[in-house]
Amino acid sequence: MRGPHNIWRLIRTGATFERTGAMKEALAALDAPPALRLAARVLGWPFRWLGLRGDPALPPVTRALTALGPAYIKFGQILSTRPDVVGAQMAEQLQVLQDRLAPFPTPIARQMIEEDLGQPVETLFSEFSDAIAAASIAQVHRARLAETGELVAVKVLRPDILRAFRRDIDAFYLMASTIELLAPFTKRLRPTDVITHFESVVMGELDLRLEASAAAEFAANTARDEGFKVPRPLWMLSARNVMTLGWADGLPLSELAAIDAAGHDRSALAERILQLFLRHALRDGYFHGDMHQGNLKISADGDIVALDFGIMGRIDAYTRRVYAEILFGFIRKDYRRVAEVHFEAGYVPPDRDVDDFARALRSVGEPIFGMDATRISMARLLAYLFEVTERFGMQTRTELILLQRTMVVVEGVARSLDPRINIWKVAQPVVEEYIKENVGPRAVLRDLSRTVQVLSRFGPKLPQLVEEALIRQASADTAPAPRRRTASALWALLGAAVGAGAVWLGTLLPI
Repeated sequence: MRGPHNIWRLIRTGATFERTGAMKEALAALDAPPALRLAARVLGWPFRWLGLRGDPALPPVTRALTALGPAYIKFGQILSTRPDVVGAQMAEQLQVLQDRLAPFPTPIARQMIEEDLGQPVETLFSEFSDAIAAASIAQVHRARLAETGELVAVKVLRPDILRAFRRDIDAFYLMASTIELLAPFTKRLRPTDVITHFESVVMGELDLRLEASAAAEFAANTARDEGFKVPRPLWMLSARNVMTLGWADGLPLSELAAIDAAGHDRSALAERILQLFLRHALRDGYFHGDMHQGNLKISADGDIVALDFGIMGRIDAYTRRVYAEILFGFIRKDYRRVAEVHFEAGYVPPDRDVDDFARALRSVGEPIFGMDATRISMARLLAYLFEVTERFGMQTRTELILLQRTMVVVEGVARSLDPRINIWKVAQPVVEEYIKENVGPRAVLRDLSRTVQVLSRFGPKLPQLVEEALIRQASADTAPAPRRRTASALWALLGAAVGAGAVWLGTLLPI
């Protein structure tokens, strides 16, 4: 429930960061200006005693986030993939949030399974382990089917997780509205809309039936992707709070030493992960939206195994084309075209100068081309990108939030495997392949064919539509009635002719 009571939640958030020592460490990791660090300490210190204590055994930032709850843990999971932003030490500490949180008791998990599936656990499974992985929303148990002996992974939501997330999200709404009120210049970033988007994504993650559906669709889309696997869902053993998937053996992507010992090529894995994400986003318009190390494994034969399909992203064909053209322009260093695409898509207000925007984009792109990735400060680059978007009045595009966030996460995962990876070089073949198929004469013909097919479906209704239009015009009693009837009739007849032509062409062109 939204309301003033959430002020207490925000105060306690700041107090928890101060009490655990996370405030000082986080600001230092993010290289915050000295004035901001001083202001945070002065404002936070008086309320320090109100903060949650957390687990003293954990590092400060991890301790604060786990104490505050699941929504904060989600944010920490994102940061755990970006050692180039928060530093290698903090990123390593935050990896605990991916799948190594404290589990809830196994008897509670068994009770939830029995309530959701309507049968005793012993009837369904001949073996059922304690939790082998636990994250912010759910935990996973290893089990064996009683009927077939097949090994499976059983995912169970945390008890009362829905209420916990709603509490945090309500506080986030208050935080967003407060920011918009006190700092009007942030309205272009649409903080409230961003929280609304976050809420919709998380709420979908809290129904495991939807996750099973996402896993099935993702598996179908990627069935022919070499070196990539998606476990299949078992529908009869899945419900709102429980999901059962085929078992997937492999090394977690965070265990770099074990990956090296197994003889896997980390550079090749980094390239494949980045290219797979781009291929799924551009080719299918449907991609894994939570690709941190905890949700990826490397099987013994070197395949990448994806897990956890609670957050999936979907983008339409037009947005995919825009995204590909922007990437392609950066790869070719055609900053003018990149700028034009931003204007054509409405990402930049039309009253701004396209040449000035192209020059700003060049200042972003040129310094990172050809430079060793270990020498690029992503924190500084992101700060400068923020300045550019502010200067040109660019608003946050909520439909792109998940795509952009996942791109940041995937790049972070790739860099953790190979710190020297050149993301532009790796992305080039995938983007060029998409551009070849979807931009140019071949794409125009395909678009026209689809348009004609859509029009042809309305062929049987065209006579009725024309008749209804003529009747409406005949009943109109405005002054220049004859002239208006004539014009409308002509338009109706023209529409009928176009429709008839569409029907005829639709029989000739392929779908």
